[in-house]
Formats: sequence, structure tokens, C-alpha cells
Amino acid sequence: YLTETGNGGMLDCIKVVPDTVKFRIFNEIVQGNPPTVIEFPQNQQVVSDWQLLKMKVKNWGMALRIPFLTASVVPVLLGTAIAWFTTGTFYWGFALLTLLAAVTIHIGSNVMNDYTDHRSRNDEFNREFVRPFSGGSRVIQLGLLTPLEVLVGALFFFLLSALIGFYLAWARGPLILVLGAIGLVSGLFYTGGPFNWAKRGFGELLVGLNFGVLMTLGAYYVQTQSFSWIPVIAAIPVSLLIAAVLYINEFPDFAADKQVGKNTLVVRLGRKNAVILYALIMFTVYLSIVVGVVMDVIPATTLVGLLTLPIAVKAIQYASKHHSNSFDLIPANALTVTGHLATGLLLALAFMWEKVGAEGLLYIAMLGIVAVGFVVFMYRYVERQKNIFIGLKQAMR
Repeated sequence: YLTETGNGGMLDCIKVVPDTVKFRIFNEIVQGNPPTVIEFPQNQQVVSDWQLLKMKVKNWGMALRIPFLTASVVPVLLGTAIAWFTTGTFYWGFALLTLLAAVTIHIGSNVMNDYTDHRSRNDEFNREFVRPFSGGSRVIQLGLLTPLEVLVGALFFFLLSALIGFYLAWARGPLILVLGAIGLVSGLFYTGGPFNWAKRGFGELLVGLNFGVLMTLGAYYVQTQSFSWIPVIAAIPVSLLIAAVLYINEFPDFAADKQVGKNTLVVRLGRKNAVILYALIMFTVYLSIVVGVVMDVIPATTLVGLLTLPIAVKAIQYASKHHSNSFDLIPANALTVTGHLATGLLLALAFMWEKVGAEGLLYIAMLGIVAVGFVVFMYRYVERQKNIFIGLKQAMR
């Protein structure tokens, strides 16, 4: 069975008894799942439709990578906060629709990436992936969803995002069509199609622009129906940080990406040299905040974003020391994700604080507590994933 399905290389151990075959593959060990059981037809249990539905929903939950949708939530929150700060306008309905459009195009991009990486066999070749940071969701490789289901799911989320975008363009202005089209083409052809942006080495740039400047500007435009340089400048650190998240997550995928000709920046530079660029990106994040304040484009309260600088320094230290060891690099992956989320939320809170002043400080403090709680939740989630891999490494030793 393993040979016929092309999974022989993923075999860890196997046990055959008269009526049952059990085997474990690397992916399942990493996730802490029980071994796969293959029973002879006469011994298989009947599963109810309700159980099948719950299994399918759980499998799609893995494919959507819900905890990491913060990459699209942060710029929308920032753009909406800036709109409130500059013009005093805030429309709940349009804000929620903007958030939904951003999240669905993000999901579509993630799921399409799983499909195209399966087609190129990138995920099949990848033996150094670090869940949940790299290597995709693995739902196809684990047999949880079929390639066709994944493709149809990706197209569904792209279509849903497009429909919301058309409505927002009709209700708020045509610039939404331009921004949405850029996002759609970027996500649809990120690792496949005629453009294959990641293979051409444009992946990091496009992710940074789409999940930073463009989403922030789009959220601002939906609220104000106008253009401003404030959301553009304010979103630069968010753009750089989300690009850094993608960039550091490419280190574990180095060998597989190189094998299939996916010429990411890490593949082009090599892991040792790529760390230098990673450090430069991270320090530029905080430099851009200072420059924005000095230029008097963004308020001085946004300097609160500098509070996450120690996270960046720690991430750089881990990356510099463990750039070629996927397991030991995990803290750098986790810290970069945490830094992006924390910095983006702090910038959004800074604009809100600037708007309400001292009188509304209590409300901002309450929002800050919620934001801190969310950051802690996300950090504990990535810590749990990190500990699974570290435990696996120790067991292998």
C-alpha cells in the first residue's frame, strides 16, 4: 500500500497482524496523532454521516490554518484605526466586510498554495518542514483532503472574496477593484499558473505588499473613500514584518524548494547569507517607525511599536545561530510571528489612542488588555507546536 501510494519514504514503523495493518508516518508523529490503521474490508467499522462531517470540518480547519489569519486581520485593523484617527469616520458594516474579504483571499491563497505545492511535489519532497510554520498544511499529504477538494475550496474562497470586493467597489469606490485584483492575482498564482511568483523570486515582495501596505490602504479607503500617505507609511513596518514571517519560514523549506526550482530568496542567497537579509529586514521595521514619526507623517504615539524590538533581536540571534537546522530554528519562526502580531496591534492602538486622547485612555487600555491576551494566546499556540518538534528531536536522539 505504501509503495503504491508513493509514501514508502515516509514510513517510520509498521506492524501487521492477521486482520489489521498499522503504520506511522513522520507527519503524524509530529502532530501527535495515533497511527494510521488499515483494516481489511470485512473488519471495517461503519462511520455515520455525522462523524464523517465532523472529520471533514476538522480537516478543513487544518487546511485553513486559522491561527495564522492574523496576517490579514492586522492590516485591516490598522487601516481602519488610521481612518478613524484622520477623518473620524468608522462604519462597522464596511469594516467587517473588509475584514471578511481580506481573510477569505488569505485563505484562498493558503489553500491554493497547498494544491500547487502538491502538483509540483514540493510538499512531498519536504522532509525538513516545521509545523505549523512551513511545509503547508499537509492535508493532501496526510490524505485528509483530496487534491480536487483543495482546489475547489481555494477557488470558492477566491470567489467569495471577489464578490465582497465587487460590492465594496460599488458602494465605496473603484480603487477597491484595483487593490482586490492585485491581491487575487498574487494569491491565485503565488506558486502556480503562468506567473508562479514564488518560483520567480517575487513571493516575499508580493506578500509584504499585499498583507501590509495594500490591505491597510484598502481598509482606510473603504472607510474614507479617499487616498492618504498616512496608511501607506504606517503600514511599512507591517509589510516588512509579514515578509519576514514568510522569509524565516522558508529556511526549513530550503532543500525542497531548491529541488523543485522554487527560487525563493533563501534558495537564491543560501541559508547562511539569507540570515543577513533577515536581520536587515527586522531592523528596518523599527527604523521605518522612527522615520515616519520624524517626518511627522505618523503620530509620536506609534513609537510604542518599538516595544517589540527585543523580540526581533532574540529572533535574529536564533536565526544567526541555527539557520541550517530546522528544529533549532523554531524559536525564530515563533518569535517573528509573535513580533508581527504584537507590533501591528500596538500601531493600531497608537492611532486609536491619538484619536481619543487622555479621556479615552481607559477604553484604549481595555483594548490593549484584549490585544495582549490575544498575543499571549497565539504565543502559547506556537510554543505548543514548537515543543512538539523539540520533543520529537529529543526522542530521535
